[in-house]
This record gives sequence, C-alpha cells and structure tokens, in this order.
Amino acid sequence: MPEISRFFSIRITMYYDEHRPPHFHAEYNGQKAEIDIRSAKVIKGALPNRQLKLVTAWAIIHQEELLENWNEIEKGTGNVRAIDPLR
Repeated sequence: MPEISRFFSIRITMYYDEHRPPHFHAEYNGQKAEIDIRSAKVIKGALPNRQLKLVTAWAIIHQEELLENWNEIEKGTGNVRAIDPLR
C-alpha cells in the first residue's frame, strides 16, 4: 500500500490488489474514505468536511496522475508514483 501523497495531515494511498472502480484511499485522524478517481466522490467511508474538500480539490487537480497510477496497478508493474501534495 504505497503512500502517494501527504498534505495537511491527510495520507493518500493506493493498494496494489484493488477492485474497480478506479479509486484511492484517504485517511485523516483515524477516519478513512475511498474516493473515486473519475468523479472525486466518496465510495466508502467518510472524512471530516474540511479534509474531504481538500482531498476532492487535490483529486481533481491530479486526476490524470491518479489514473496513470491506477493503470500501473492494473498492469501489475508496481510503478506507482508519488503525486505532489496541496500546498
């Protein structure tokens, strides 16, 4: 489960053995959510409103990079790259 980004105490990860739809995991202060890459909406779990807004904005900005990582996971290459955090 590589960490691909971290910002404002929010940890973003993607797992190597994943299910569809394309998504990533966000964790903040023990709360977790799975976020759909294409829609930037929560699939499962929850985050506090402020952190969810930050994650959503980050996901929209980095959608292409997230999809590239997802494609690498599906190919089984393990070439998941870090993505710049929000600043």
